[in-house]
Amino acid sequence: MKFALNFTPEAVEKIAVLKRYKAVVKALGFLQSNPRHPGLKTHEFTSFKGPKGEKIFEAYAEQNTPAAYRVFFYYGPGKGEITVFTITPHP
Repeated sequence: MKFALNFTPEAVEKIAVLKRYKAVVKALGFLQSNPRHPGLKTHEFTSFKGPKGEKIFEAYAEQNTPAAYRVFFYYGPGKGEITVFTITPHP
């Protein structure tokens, strides 16, 4: 099943200033086609919830890179949709 990707305003702002754009675009492609793609290493991120209490998940856009990018998302609002909450460098 291919998911439709939605982006919060914060995620759109982050995409506009990415330093390693290609890696994030590749990760978003994997996320759209298979959120559980092994390369994404997707897992639940329990530190915060979505705007309506949704579970937030973290996916890796990069690995073994200083300040590697992570994509945070939740499922919804509709069936077959994923909302990208934000994209951040790993601390």
